[in-house]
Amino acid sequence: MNLLKNLRGGALMSIGYMLSPLSWWNDLFFNLPIALVFGYGASWINTSWFIPGTIVGYWLSNVLGMVMMQFGAVDMFLPDEKRNPTRDLWIGFGSSTLYTVVVSALVYFHILNIPDFLTDLKP
Repeated sequence: MNLLKNLRGGALMSIGYMLSPLSWWNDLFFNLPIALVFGYGASWINTSWFIPGTIVGYWLSNVLGMVMMQFGAVDMFLPDEKRNPTRDLWIGFGSSTLYTVVVSALVYFHILNIPDFLTDLKP
């Protein structure tokens, strides 16, 4: 049972790390495609929702990554600890929201520039 819990925790941590803001280099391969698909889906409802939908999709993928990492870490490192999923969800929600606000502010104030090929992606 302990080996299975460690394997599950390791898998959750690995996938969560790929989605989390801690792996900024993986944004291009994981978070950005997820965010663009989310934005494209939002643009089906209203064509002006592509960029806001992309931001929301990016934020949700980061939240999912942080929460998966937390659940995996609890499985691996605190196997006898009583879990509090609500607290873990709020921690993941808060940390990912803070990260998304910081990145959005950096783009808004032109400290980080969006590549030209992304600004031309409007459907």
